[in-house]
Amino acid sequence: MTKQQKITLSASRDIPFNKLLLSQSNVRHVKAGVSTEELAEDIARRTLLASLTVRPVLDENGAETGMFEIPAGGRRFRALELLVKQKRLNRTAPVPCIIRTDGLAEEDSLAENIQRAPLHPLDQFRAFQAMREKGKSEEEIAAAFFVSAGIVKQRLKLAAIAPALLEAYAEEDLTLDQLMAFTVNPDHERQEQVWEALQRHYSKQPYEIRRMLTEGAVRASDRRAQYVGLDAYVDAGGAILRDLFQTDDGGWLQDAGLLDLMVTEKLHEDAEAIQAEGWHWVEVDTDFPYGHTYGMRRIHGEAEPMSDEEETTYDALKAEFDQLEADHADADELPDEVDARLGEIETAMETLQDRPVRFEEDELAIAGAFVSIDSSGRLRVERGYVRPEDEPALPSEDQPDAGTADADVDDADIDLEAEAPHDAEDEDDGIKPLSDRLVTELTAHRTLALRDALAGDPHIAFVAALHVLTLKLFYRYGLNSCIEIDPRSAAFTAQAPGLADTTSAQAIETRSENWAKHLPKAPEDLWDVLIDFDSDSRQALFAHCVSLTLNAVHEVYNRRPGALAHADILATALRLDMAAAGWTPTAEVYLSRVTKAQILEAVREAKGDVAADRIAGLKKPEMVTAAEELLEGSGWLPEPLRTQGRETSVIEAEETDAGEFAPDGNLDAADAPDAEDEAPIETVGTVAAE
Repeated sequence: MTKQQKITLSASRDIPFNKLLLSQSNVRHVKAGVSTEELAEDIARRTLLASLTVRPVLDENGAETGMFEIPAGGRRFRALELLVKQKRLNRTAPVPCIIRTDGLAEEDSLAENIQRAPLHPLDQFRAFQAMREKGKSEEEIAAAFFVSAGIVKQRLKLAAIAPALLEAYAEEDLTLDQLMAFTVNPDHERQEQVWEALQRHYSKQPYEIRRMLTEGAVRASDRRAQYVGLDAYVDAGGAILRDLFQTDDGGWLQDAGLLDLMVTEKLHEDAEAIQAEGWHWVEVDTDFPYGHTYGMRRIHGEAEPMSDEEETTYDALKAEFDQLEADHADADELPDEVDARLGEIETAMETLQDRPVRFEEDELAIAGAFVSIDSSGRLRVERGYVRPEDEPALPSEDQPDAGTADADVDDADIDLEAEAPHDAEDEDDGIKPLSDRLVTELTAHRTLALRDALAGDPHIAFVAALHVLTLKLFYRYGLNSCIEIDPRSAAFTAQAPGLADTTSAQAIETRSENWAKHLPKAPEDLWDVLIDFDSDSRQALFAHCVSLTLNAVHEVYNRRPGALAHADILATALRLDMAAAGWTPTAEVYLSRVTKAQILEAVREAKGDVAADRIAGLKKPEMVTAAEELLEGSGWLPEPLRTQGRETSVIEAEETDAGEFAPDGNLDAADAPDAEDEAPIETVGTVAAE
């Protein structure tokens, strides 16, 4: 048996830096990883951690020249060279080297790079954790390895995950993205519960892991969290779950009970301040259902005008704003300081324009306010609502004056055929009031004449219809019109999740508020105001009033097949698209409230058979979650929300004939009406006034 020869390792020795030079045999040509500058700083801090591999440089006769070339370790050599140039290292400083003579120089370089085992990310996480436990701060660790403190925090967060999950990651049963999702909740027991549940779950995506780990927590973007404030919640002892690896909108508030308690306390504090304004009542809740003010009259106070000083300030701000815009009109992008200043000016101008509203004492005595939180987390105060039971009693228009002999006579007992007896002496008593019968007969003639005249003037007929609609919908007593049209603002007796926060609900509320501000307080002044409106504004108000009477709600106790069929006709005429209006099939509003078969049908219609079959075997909760993800942005609608004839979920933009008031209540319409269109209104208005 031949004796096995022992391995002899390459010799190593310290070689002066000025005796070293780079070899053309180095196989690394693409720069990657840590920069030369960072590596030089690391060598300066820790000295050289790995020797250079060198080969003697031979002359043409094969004799050593005393110089050595470096086929493996070029980045380290360049870092040392930089330190020499910076005079931080002597040119003759000894450099640890391993001297190779056998084989090829290219083989040295390739073997060193290929056979190097990269550090597993988990080892880096644990190394950072060990350094942190030994007293190094996150900033110090970051500086030592030329990374940001944020990256160090992320690595430490990963190292703090439950050991069982780290082991699964090391065995490649977990991806790095999945591991990062587990950092949302630091509770090891909960992490392991979710990991076990994932083994039986349809989706193992990171977003699903985050959802499961934050169940029961409240998003920081929730209206309640925004209202209380995250800092106040933390100061009260609340914990916030954060995601260091993606945008989390502020995280998740873990103590929902504490949050609700703080919301209640803060709301009642704010309500006390509103009550101190003198209101008859104040009602408080986190959120009121849509239509909670139905049946109540709204009182609109008078906005206090700006003082002379405030007007001067506003004009100066407006002039500065206009000047800045003019100076940078041609710029593709505004300088940061200019953009910031424009924002400051806009905020200051809005503050000046947001005038405090003053209410009369008698109005405060009968009206109240609703105090709640809006969808963005700001305090919402709805002032000036009068409940029906608090309305002051008003005398009927045809009730006789108190103290007259006929005060207790019922209208039904009046005999229009009875004429006052003719007395010869009465003929000489001068002018007396006409009899009721005669007045009735005369006004009957006038009524027919008015009907005929009104039928011949569509313009005034439109104003008259608008007048009675506005009276009945915006005023308590709609008695100031001879037009017997009786509109009703349909109440929402049935509610749906998030109904009050929908785009449609907010748009309707804004329009109603804007119109109410521009209508007169006294109903007897309404006609003259409508006459003064331009035609575009009248049309916009008419459309708004008619829209308030629309009721297309399916109610089990109120069968109205004809009305609902007409709603379908209107939807087709208006090209209504509920997907474009903001409705989407979430778990809350639809998916969790239908059967599994209906969920699968929705997915099949929106995404096809393959997607539906993929989730068909899931349990209901998992199927709802998966379907919600699949249907997001698809534009799919259930049958009751579909509009006949629409094949796309996007409404094509159309030009509107309405003026600028149409969407937002701005009475300054862009297009003034033609003079000949307005002439009949002015003429009739003058006659009517006379």
